Amino acid sequence: MRRLLPALAAALLTLAGVAFADDPPSTPLTLSTPAAGSDLPDMGSPAAAVLSRSDEYRLGAMVAHQLRDQNALLEDPEVSEYVNGVGLRLASQSAEGGRGFQYFVIKDPAINAFAVPGGFVFINAGTVLASSTESELAGVMAHETAHVTQHHIARMIRNQQQQSIASAAALLAAILLGAIGGGQAMEGGIAAAQGVAAQQQINFSRDNEWEADRVGIGFLAGAGFDPNGMGQMFETMSRHEGLAVTYIPAMLIDHPMTSDRIAEQRARAAQFPPRKGKDSRSYELIRERVRVLTGTGDVDLAQAYAQKLARGHAGLGNRYGEALALMAGNRADEAATVLAPLVQQHEALTLLHVALGQAQAKAGHLDEALATFQHAEELFPRNVPVTVRYAETLMAAGRPADAHNMLLDLFNNVPPTPDQIRLTALAASAAGDAGDAYFYMGEYQIAGGDLALAAQQLQLALASPNISTIQRQRYQARLDEVRDYLASTRKRRVTDNGDGRGQQTGQQRGGGH
Repeated sequence: MRRLLPALAAALLTLAGVAFADDPPSTPLTLSTPAAGSDLPDMGSPAAAVLSRSDEYRLGAMVAHQLRDQNALLEDPEVSEYVNGVGLRLASQSAEGGRGFQYFVIKDPAINAFAVPGGFVFINAGTVLASSTESELAGVMAHETAHVTQHHIARMIRNQQQQSIASAAALLAAILLGAIGGGQAMEGGIAAAQGVAAQQQINFSRDNEWEADRVGIGFLAGAGFDPNGMGQMFETMSRHEGLAVTYIPAMLIDHPMTSDRIAEQRARAAQFPPRKGKDSRSYELIRERVRVLTGTGDVDLAQAYAQKLARGHAGLGNRYGEALALMAGNRADEAATVLAPLVQQHEALTLLHVALGQAQAKAGHLDEALATFQHAEELFPRNVPVTVRYAETLMAAGRPADAHNMLLDLFNNVPPTPDQIRLTALAASAAGDAGDAYFYMGEYQIAGGDLALAAQQLQLALASPNISTIQRQRYQARLDEVRDYLASTRKRRVTDNGDGRGQQTGQQRGGGH
């Protein structure tokens, strides 16, 4: 991430320079029912606050879009379902009920996490692996969630009087440089974006950090986690502060830890009753899944798991991790042998059903894999990882139409992820439905914030042969919504930049296409 963020910051600064000509929607588009009424956001008054809710969302969506473009996000249905489940348990404790929050895992071994406006929270894979309990992981997520609910970044930016949204993007780029790269990188970014006078207004203040601790611990306890989890995670990392600077976890650079702060965390946690529940079984499985999916290849993970098991560490997580490592090493038959009894012993765990089906499919036993997925679908209807992996296997078995229908049912009933939308488009294409293939690629571009490209995909959908009247009406309605939204953003930029610079910027952006 330290290598990714300078590029991300540069991209944000570039986007700021073109005044958001292809802005992501200012609130998430409701993708599940694209033809049912207008779900495009209310742009509000031109005199709205510099960082309104829609502005916050646009800034956060830009970050997610850039990270996705750089392949920095761990796009895995199983991991995404888990972290968003934990995250939404935490965010639902806020006064706003957690609406609009999204949680992501970044493929970075450093111990760190950060949040940006609009409800976007990013957790490094290294943080997942460094946690020893679910409450410790949830503690980091609660702290970052609190930064969002308390609008810390937005409050700092609002202090800049008469600041445009473009300047806000530049400042956010500087904040992100500092969030991952440390203070010097942030100072340089701020100096470039706003001048030396702005530097003192960017660093999370001591009050911000302590407020995120206090609020986050409340979220932690309210969601049923151990309220001591946050303090335990930060305290574990603080033990590394005596090491050379190179080895200090990035989280400590961005979230300075002192003995007073640890004591305050303990005192705050003591105000809540002790936790009665236990870690979910999914936690230990997801931790090992992240370990395998982000492995660099310099360690034979299958052998490492075998050694752990030989030493008596035969927990469910290690056995699941061994099976995933065996699959990754093209030993799928062995993986299926490991997983089959685990599914029988823990039938309520979707992760095990999905892994078994994938192992059987990779080993070439497609009929067995389809039977496994059919049983899982009956147990867990419309579960995203089960349905997505089932659809992938149906496509591998030469049944793209069945995969397409299954994914459409999921799409119309469960808010989709970008990867899920893309798979729906691929299934439609394989099934010979060119119109739907283009349409869902348009939805994929909407989810990623590229509305101009989405409009092109929707135009191709309308131009596809043999589409039905219903399809044509649906495609046209969606295209009209996207065009209306793009027109409203252009009008808003011209209004917000009364000196005419907004119009000029928009013309420059259009010329680039």
